[in-house]
Amino acid sequence: MMHKVPRRERHLHEECGVFGLFSPETADVASLAYYGLFALQHRGQESAGIAVNDDGVFSVWRGVGLAGEALPRQRLQSLGDGQIAVGHVRYATTGSDAALNAQPLMINHFKGRMALAHNGNLTNSMELRRMLEEQGSIFHTTTDSEVIAYLLVRERLRTPSIEAAVRSAMNDLEGAYSLVIASPTKLIAVRDPHGFRPLCMGRRPDGSVVFASESCALDAVGAVLERDIRPGEIVTVGRDGVHSDASHCDTVPRRLCVFEFIYFARPDSVIDGCSVTQARQQAGAFLAKEHPVEADVVVGVPDSGLDAALGYASASGIPYALGFNKNKYVGRTFLAPTQSLREDGVSFKLNPIRSVVKGKRVVLVDDSIVRGTTCRRMIDLLRRAGVREIHMRVSAPPFVSPCYYGTDIDSAEDLIATRHTVEEIARIIGVDSLGYLSLEHTGQLAGAGAEGFCTACFGGGYPTAVPSAGQKDRFSQKISRSASLAGKSP
Repeated sequence: MMHKVPRRERHLHEECGVFGLFSPETADVASLAYYGLFALQHRGQESAGIAVNDDGVFSVWRGVGLAGEALPRQRLQSLGDGQIAVGHVRYATTGSDAALNAQPLMINHFKGRMALAHNGNLTNSMELRRMLEEQGSIFHTTTDSEVIAYLLVRERLRTPSIEAAVRSAMNDLEGAYSLVIASPTKLIAVRDPHGFRPLCMGRRPDGSVVFASESCALDAVGAVLERDIRPGEIVTVGRDGVHSDASHCDTVPRRLCVFEFIYFARPDSVIDGCSVTQARQQAGAFLAKEHPVEADVVVGVPDSGLDAALGYASASGIPYALGFNKNKYVGRTFLAPTQSLREDGVSFKLNPIRSVVKGKRVVLVDDSIVRGTTCRRMIDLLRRAGVREIHMRVSAPPFVSPCYYGTDIDSAEDLIATRHTVEEIARIIGVDSLGYLSLEHTGQLAGAGAEGFCTACFGGGYPTAVPSAGQKDRFSQKISRSASLAGKSP
């Protein structure tokens, strides 16, 4: 039986990961996509799916849960061999986590079929959806990804090729979108002009071209990273080779989400030419410079806080140690049987190593504090383990604004930093001192390799117009709430 995955509150969540492969020969492309999705599992745990194109005949399977649950062996085998595969793992930022919203999306039209996988979040999806509905489109999901699919189909019916349709549709799309699209004969990768979400390209020894949200997925299928897709670029792969359309490139400033480096991406990935691990260690080094303290040991919160803790220790000279044991068998799908146990769930996953922390002055490094409640429970665990002092250091600035570009913080109401000062937050979570990474140093995490980050959630300003309705459930709200937001009576 599939259980609904409970919302976790310690970290932000990213929407999804996309994967695409074009093989010059008919092959078991479904299995390669499966391996790629496993490598991208950290980007989405609510659903997974794969579409296979065999000479224009599409097969697709989507399911709820982790890739291994959603794509069992017999279903994977039923997809058969082909030349093109598109895969997707999803965490919902628009629409519920119901099975109907699993991707890739499949669309039929008289010029052929299309499979689409989307990472990101549109800021003008409400307006586009209403326009498309007025033109006769019938929506079956509550995701903004379906808006992109129908817009592409509309343009495809007017244009001579799928790449021309993508180029035209991009004139109407606003916000974050990294796409992998399969047409009857081609595989296309698209990145929005700001480049909010990552997307890269590699090649396997057999000549297959691979696209993925992160380079770690290329490694998983034996592909060598060639380059990142440029913001605004359309890359088309067909029998006649690889072609690039740069007509939407360099039209707006680059704004890669900086939280890709701080938390979202896997540490072994390289994004826009920059190592994720090195960026996180640099964040820790910056923290040591900005917020020095006398302490006995530096401890990172698994997993994304570990590299930043190493950087802090190296720059400060304070010894680094593993201070928590992480229970690797308690995954993201863990569901405690009672509410009280769910609230204390952090103790099931993390447990302090007493010999490391007892009687010590500890520098505790983590990537973020979102709401503060789970952070407080983790601090309580350390106190019970006999820690003498806790000096918390956060490898990101305080979250003060909603994100509209692909994370699930669509409201400032639950962000602790919008209601409390740093000193107040320190008292609330129970630490002796608290220091956040400055916005200035956040923009320097990736060195010369990054040309510009989006830091809107840290108060850095929005690169696009803010949507009038940015809530995650904006396509599936109760009538009374929708009317209230619109200022009308239900």
